[in-house]
Amino acid sequence: MSVEFIFRLFGMVVMAIVGGIWGQRIGSTLNVDPTVGRLPVEQYRFLFGLLGALVGLILTPYFTTRPAKAIRHGLAKATTQSLLASMVGLVVGLIAAALFSFPLSLLPEPFGSILPFVGAVLFAYMGILIFRLRQNDIYSFISSIRGNRPPDKNESDGSHWADSRTILLDTSVIIDGRIADISRTGFLPGSLLIPRFVLNELQYIADSPDNLRRQRGRRGMEVLSSLQKEPGIPVRISDIDVDGVREVDDKLVVLARQMRCPILTNDYNLNRVAELQGVTVLNVNELANAVKSVLIPGEMMTVQVIQEGRESGQGIAYLDDGTMVVVENGREYMDRSIPVVVTKVLQTAAGRMIFARPDEMN
Repeated sequence: MSVEFIFRLFGMVVMAIVGGIWGQRIGSTLNVDPTVGRLPVEQYRFLFGLLGALVGLILTPYFTTRPAKAIRHGLAKATTQSLLASMVGLVVGLIAAALFSFPLSLLPEPFGSILPFVGAVLFAYMGILIFRLRQNDIYSFISSIRGNRPPDKNESDGSHWADSRTILLDTSVIIDGRIADISRTGFLPGSLLIPRFVLNELQYIADSPDNLRRQRGRRGMEVLSSLQKEPGIPVRISDIDVDGVREVDDKLVVLARQMRCPILTNDYNLNRVAELQGVTVLNVNELANAVKSVLIPGEMMTVQVIQEGRESGQGIAYLDDGTMVVVENGREYMDRSIPVVVTKVLQTAAGRMIFARPDEMN
């Protein structure tokens, strides 16, 4: 039984009682001078009670659970900076309202009683609105003031800088495992946020009957556990959710748009969908390709041929960063380390591929 249904029942009972009381009063008033064709008091009470029950059953959630749910989702989507700016704006607005309340209370009635309350509501709203609109300027001003003094211990280790940005993690990048090593290097400027629905999907994979999926899910759990144990990596698990959306990838995109934060992933489809909707994506595969060693045609290097290629006579080798090297006529050098000359570098969607030939000078 949902909370909304319970409130519907409660509202139905309360409004039925209120309707019955009103029906009793209306029936008693109309039957002071009974005439032919006028309904008895009991029927008025029954009809108004039935109408009140119907109104309570339909309208109660619009005054109870749904506004509370909207406020909860609004607070969940708001950043810490926005909430702080709203609280400061509310305090400033109420102080301004208190200063104006005394002269307003001296006005003749009914203005002296109404205007102080109206002023408090108006100044509170204006304070929140102004501080929310100028929150970035206020935050920059406070940061510049704090930057003029020596940093304290928490600021010197970069934790304040990291908390100023949120990065959403999807399931694939957690299972991949490289996120732990990347985070330890300090190249991710922000705190890592894992929504509860991502954690649930990771747990579902870890409980899969398929052995390979189960191992991948458990590896993701281990990676997440190691991230939480790192003191220099802010990791948060949040119960924030997106209503009306079932797929995890779709929820991540909607959540990233609402929170105005990037998604860290290595999922090609999620990458493209997010980019089409204007969401910033941090792709681990693109990062890995970007930091691979840059080679140009004519450059020499030493590789070990470990397997045969698709074409006749080809041999396959790999660099330390995983880049594939296709060696022409390299099949005869199987399981040997040989010097090769780079002939071509090809960039594909899957990564970088290098074509080379054995160095004939050696």
